Amino acid sequence: MTFDRKKLDEHKAKRQQWEETTLRQTLERLPERQDEFFTTSSMPIERVYSPQDIEDFDYEHDLGMPGEYPFTRGIHATGYRGKLWTMRMFAGFGTAEETNARYHYLLKEGNMGLSVAFDLP
Repeated sequence: MTFDRKKLDEHKAKRQQWEETTLRQTLERLPERQDEFFTTSSMPIERVYSPQDIEDFDYEHDLGMPGEYPFTRGIHATGYRGKLWTMRMFAGFGTAEETNARYHYLLKEGNMGLSVAFDLP
């Protein structure tokens, strides 16, 4: 993705100003709960994201179109216009028998799909 170099430089200066003023003042009053934050995949989460984080972003390669590889915009070409989205909770704790019973219960109650994670503790 192509960003105007002048705009990127302006934003970099604005971000530095924000860090030195607004952010610093806020952190003095209300420190963050922990030094670092991570996704459930152990990837670090930055405090704020900006165009600088994606200045070398290749739209076709890194994002693509809905329904096409790398599927970052979903597996359906029409998104949720053709099929409603579903909220799914992980169900897989306990014994295999308890998990199986839970899946059967969820389906009986009208769930449209199940989310299964095989690496949960």
